Amino acid sequence: MFKQIISFTSIIFIHELGHYLAAKYYKWNIDKIYFYPYGGYTKFNDNLNRPIYQELIIMIMGPLFQIIYYFIIINFLSSKTVEIFSTYHYSILFFNLLPIYPLDGGKLLNLIFNLCLPFSKSFHLIISISFGMIFLGGALLLLNRANISLSFLMVILILVCKLTEENKKRNFYFNKFLLERYLTHYSFSKVKVIKKINDMYRDCKHVFFMNKKNYSEKEILKKYFSSRN
Repeated sequence: MFKQIISFTSIIFIHELGHYLAAKYYKWNIDKIYFYPYGGYTKFNDNLNRPIYQELIIMIMGPLFQIIYYFIIINFLSSKTVEIFSTYHYSILFFNLLPIYPLDGGKLLNLIFNLCLPFSKSFHLIISISFGMIFLGGALLLLNRANISLSFLMVILILVCKLTEENKKRNFYFNKFLLERYLTHYSFSKVKVIKKINDMYRDCKHVFFMNKKNYSEKEILKKYFSSRN
């Protein structure tokens, strides 16, 4: 199993290295890098109001590094090893691009939602879609009586646990998003007129139209956090 282990580990390492280097370039705070049976996961300890384009580039650099690494390394491997390496490469790449959070595909879909939906609605939607994709995939496998390996079941279990954990943190993330906007001055070029806090977007500043009056974002957030104290 030496070749298989080295192939799998090196692919995951290079993939996460892509995320890491892009994050360091934009000076994001990296908390930890986890390694799972289906791949790696880079956890950030940074503001949720970072520009969407930065998060998009950080997300893309993982698969991009992996693809570049693959086309370089196969030139130095024997035909048998290339076959093993290719299997792991494409399996990890395509699985990781599934629209399931926190896989890269799920993160990409969430960023697309962030462009056209409020922060809270976007997060709720990607979590719902992710659970739906997992259970739909499981149902199809059972209906087709597919042979399901123990490692595959472990991957599904880990994803379900991670999704459940993220879903429980939904209110925490939203309050963190709001608190950052209250305590930090962000210079956003886009302006949206909204009626309630739950309609706040990423990469936008807001004007609240309430009771036939306009209020600034800071005014509404100050009232919001004062009422919670």
